[in-house]
Amino acid sequence: QVQLVESGGGSVQAGGSLRLSCAASGNLYLINAMGWYRQTPGNQRELVALIPNVGSTRYGDSVKGRFTISRDFAKGTVSLEMNNLKPEDTRIYFCAAGRGCIGGDCYERSIGMEYWGKGTLVTVSA
Repeated sequence: QVQLVESGGGSVQAGGSLRLSCAASGNLYLINAMGWYRQTPGNQRELVALIPNVGSTRYGDSVKGRFTISRDFAKGTVSLEMNNLKPEDTRIYFCAAGRGCIGGDCYERSIGMEYWGKGTLVTVSA
């Protein structure tokens, strides 16, 4: 099993920046992908950014150019630098990790992401 603990988040004005961090513990060898999702108004999970062990870093379309993900494979940590935040970025953000998946939009559908943190709230005011 893998446990994920998020830190960071909070409140900021539009145009500001925040940083989220996530630390994994347990059986880190189970992790082939690690990243961030956020909850949509319809309670779905939307991909924000993700780094697989093999392959390219992925970003959700709405955050490209504003958010940057980084991952320390040895330490089992992943961070998300969020710049130029907008009110529509106000969401609960979840750290996720898992065996990963191959092909198509599987990460966008959170396939192969078995482990989830409890979530951290990001609030952006206009």
